[in-house]
Amino acid sequence: MRLWRSLLGALAGLLLLAGASMAQETLASPILSIDQERLFVESAFGKAVIARETAAARALEAENARIEADLIAEEQELTDRRAGLSAEEFSALATAFDEKVVRIRSEQDAKARELTRSREVDRQAFFRAAVPILGDLLVERKAVAVVDKSMLILSLSAIDVTEAAIAKVDAALPATDGVPAQPDPGPDAEAAPAP
Repeated sequence: MRLWRSLLGALAGLLLLAGASMAQETLASPILSIDQERLFVESAFGKAVIARETAAARALEAENARIEADLIAEEQELTDRRAGLSAEEFSALATAFDEKVVRIRSEQDAKARELTRSREVDRQAFFRAAVPILGDLLVERKAVAVVDKSMLILSLSAIDVTEAAIAKVDAALPATDGVPAQPDPGPDAEAAPAP
């Protein structure tokens, strides 16, 4: 195990030296890496989607807080009325209140699930639209594959094309909060599933 770490350390040192000497030039590599998360969150489209999602989440939180305050007030009113009601009347009102709480909770949970679903739909649509753009980058760099940076154990930073990909995505996709148009991926592109 110690030998393995020593070898990795030595290899990392050599790669850093090689990377520093190649920093001024574009490295020709058959493999390119990309940080998919950065590609999404730092693209203009991703920023717009995140802003929309954040606003929707805040609106839902505010709605939940208002509903909670209303329910607390309604529960207190029911408690205050209890002394003037028969056991049957109070039981009927309490049951109706409990059913209302369950219904509202279910509705609010459905809204939260829809926010999560919408987030996933937006991300998947973004990555589907980005595939042809990444394909163009692949051709430009004369590479054969783009891999997610998180899958690499060790590499030169020169193969990371995230910045270039963000620039190309920003040029090709509108920074709207809608779903991006789907460019034609071309005959040779094989896309990996979106994260």
